[in-house]
Amino acid sequence: MKPDEKPAVKPKKNGNNGKKAAKIYELKFYLNPKNIFIGLFIVFLLFSMLGSVGTTGTPVPAEPLSTVVADAQAGKIREVDVEDTKLTVHYKDGKTVTSYKEPGESFLTLLSDAKVKPDSLIVTVKDTSTSQLWLNIISNVLPLVLMVLFFVFIFRQARGAQDNLFSFGQSKARVWNKDLPKITFTDVAGVDEAKNELEEIVDFLKSPAKYKALGARTPKGVILVGPSGTGKTLLAKAVAGEAKVPFFSIAGSEFMEMLVGVGAARVRDLFGQAKKSAPSIIFIDEIDAIGRMRSVGIMGGHDEREQTLNQILVEMDGFEPNTAVMVIAATNRGDLLDSALLRPGRFDRRIVLDLPDMEGRKAILAIHAKGKPFASGVDWDKAAKRTVGFSGADLENMLNEAAILAARGNKKEIDMKDIEEAATKVKLGPEKKRLQSDQDRKMTAYHEAGHAVVNYFSPSLDMVHRISIVSRGMALGYTLSPPEKDRLHETRSRLVEEMAMTMGGRAAEETVFKEMTSGAANDIDQATRIARFMVMEFGMSDLGPINFGPQMDVTEWGKSYMEPQQISPQMQDNIDREVKTFLDTAYRKALDILKKHRKELDRVAEALMKKETLESEEFESIMGGPKQRLTSS
Repeated sequence: MKPDEKPAVKPKKNGNNGKKAAKIYELKFYLNPKNIFIGLFIVFLLFSMLGSVGTTGTPVPAEPLSTVVADAQAGKIREVDVEDTKLTVHYKDGKTVTSYKEPGESFLTLLSDAKVKPDSLIVTVKDTSTSQLWLNIISNVLPLVLMVLFFVFIFRQARGAQDNLFSFGQSKARVWNKDLPKITFTDVAGVDEAKNELEEIVDFLKSPAKYKALGARTPKGVILVGPSGTGKTLLAKAVAGEAKVPFFSIAGSEFMEMLVGVGAARVRDLFGQAKKSAPSIIFIDEIDAIGRMRSVGIMGGHDEREQTLNQILVEMDGFEPNTAVMVIAATNRGDLLDSALLRPGRFDRRIVLDLPDMEGRKAILAIHAKGKPFASGVDWDKAAKRTVGFSGADLENMLNEAAILAARGNKKEIDMKDIEEAATKVKLGPEKKRLQSDQDRKMTAYHEAGHAVVNYFSPSLDMVHRISIVSRGMALGYTLSPPEKDRLHETRSRLVEEMAMTMGGRAAEETVFKEMTSGAANDIDQATRIARFMVMEFGMSDLGPINFGPQMDVTEWGKSYMEPQQISPQMQDNIDREVKTFLDTAYRKALDILKKHRKELDRVAEALMKKETLESEEFESIMGGPKQRLTSS
């Protein structure tokens, strides 16, 4: 679908509100102290220039003074206006000229020396002493005032820089107070076990007296561990909304600074603010940025990070009692945290958030569907089954993409087709219209048909949901077979069938074209990883139940870190043989299925070349009926 170039909603004009805002902004700009200082400096320069004109040096006169005196002797002048050194001469014929005399010299004395009769012309002398006095005062005082303002401005700038320097030690936590919109547990779904644990925390904060009466100690910290997008931050906000207490939110990286000791100072300031607002909650997101294991043996450490971690340890469980401040932390890597941070008395509870199951996905979709118009035919059960492996953030993004697709199609409601397309887009990326030759399209069609046909005749695998040769992301096509229900265990036979289905694309290329293409590279990588897990970690090979993967080693100080397993060259050779045996078995299984059902493979490939995308109903119709499943799967 091509994007619509016209916007669905025209932007509204601000009108008078925009003009008022512009005027206010303009007024604030002109009242800026820096701009005022610049304006005063320009005024000072102007006054200096005017003063220099009026008091020093005479400009070139328009008319020489000797000519004016000679004309006065000849009786040609009617009136002369004297203003300091400037002479405005009015002739009897109506002409007016300007001339200048020397400073301090009297024009009347000049006329007397030239023997000009006093009653032959009118001489008007204008008194400029007052204006000259003010000009002298301004020219003398204004530089001093501007100099004082200049130094005040410099000192204020220096003081601000000094304040900024010492403010490094202040906490940068954002405070969510009671006036902000609240998020409660009704806004969180898919993590019921975690909600139940945190409801006790809320009860502790609301009524700690009943727990103290029974000798129970309020948990000091709760750490939320889980993949990104599972709702760790949302749960922390819900705890603050339910408990109705101040909520201090900060990221672990915000404690770190280039100055040594700043992180520890910020920790002290953060806990100090929280204690003043107690009862309160401190939420530290991505705590693994500062809470990682401290240096072990020859392993290097980071002094600033370790000082920050030590300060957190002291604040959470030091000599000073801290019963009214709850610390909630979130991380994606709980295995990297220091053991001293996780012990009881600091983080008393460890809550693991997993990806939501089908019922959890339905509840999450119901929350994010609020405020969006959906068509009556939307099957939310199907949408929940379709989105296995999606986190809460993925589900929210999927519904948002569905709304965008419906808007681009000028629809009034979001239908199931939009949701299906949005789910595929979130998982695989947007469609790409690549230019392909007929041979490339045919190879892609048989490749994807090979995956689907092997899946159809593998009773342990889930049914095919969609087959497409439309390019998405880096893939030229795709075959989707999402689990119909959440699976907790994997069996050896099912993993072999999974590898066979994964190798079905390469098997179809060999069966039909007697050739191999590079399009199976990702399939081979995925099958190899499954086989290696089966041998090295699941113990499903003839080597027996032995784990050859990386091990968690514990030092004498109680620190733990991952180190590779020590495997002999002979055992490594045996592991490689077992991995190859699994892959060869899966590939032969795929070849046998496709050779036996070559007609079905051709029909599916031909349908893909015509329609490009086949849904599950169309695929099963081509194959002759619904897939036969194992009752125990």
